Amino acid sequence: MRGNAKENSQSLYAGWIPVRELPLLEIHNVEKDFGGVVALKDVSFNIEEGEIVGLIGANGAGKSTLFNIITGVFHPTSGSVVFEGKDITGLKPHEVVKLGIARTFQSVRPFPDLTVEQNVRIGALFGRTKRSEAESRTDEVLRTTGLDSKRALVVRSIPIEQRKLVEVARALASSPKLLMMDEPMAGLNSVETEAFTDLVRKVNETGVTVLVVEHVMKAIMNLSRRIVVLNAGQKLAEGTPKAILADREVVRVYLGSDYGNA
Repeated sequence: MRGNAKENSQSLYAGWIPVRELPLLEIHNVEKDFGGVVALKDVSFNIEEGEIVGLIGANGAGKSTLFNIITGVFHPTSGSVVFEGKDITGLKPHEVVKLGIARTFQSVRPFPDLTVEQNVRIGALFGRTKRSEAESRTDEVLRTTGLDSKRALVVRSIPIEQRKLVEVARALASSPKLLMMDEPMAGLNSVETEAFTDLVRKVNETGVTVLVVEHVMKAIMNLSRRIVVLNAGQKLAEGTPKAILADREVVRVYLGSDYGNA
């Protein structure tokens, strides 16, 4: 079933994924080596518009390297990255953001001496020439992320879970089509993790596609429509959370036999 952009946007609220002629993001045979050390080898997968896709794997599996390649921080040794049908391989990070890809980092990187509102406004100003539009977007994102009451606080004065929200809010303020999050739930307690999971779903319901790296397995399995597993720089498996949990090789090399008790 296909429709125009407005129909596709509305369909997200109906609980099903709109169909595009092409995937939103295509990773084609990506490889990356650093002086002979292979970080990624022949990695390929697609992300459809409207999905929440989880990217999992042990430390050193290549997850952050892949994030850096998609966002233009690294250039792949070979292979390509295609976004909305356009080859973006080798573009600079600010060019990638302009196309509609935003990210957060494993180590949160807000501007500590600025307020919450100022941090978010920096993201909102990107690609906008009218201050009024940036201010409107800032207000909208602060409400969405629950940070409205914190807007006047200096970021260094707020706890880590709120700094993580600031980082997500700043990325969202740029109005991305694809939001990439690198371990956003690391260090959060169970209540905070559940709240963050709800936020990701809420963001996704507004039409933002999500790619998330996470080690909190119960959260990522409940959140994702599909999971991609990396191991030693290669794609080990791809499928629904149920299929991944049933994959013996994934259980053996990453999840462990006691996953159910984690």
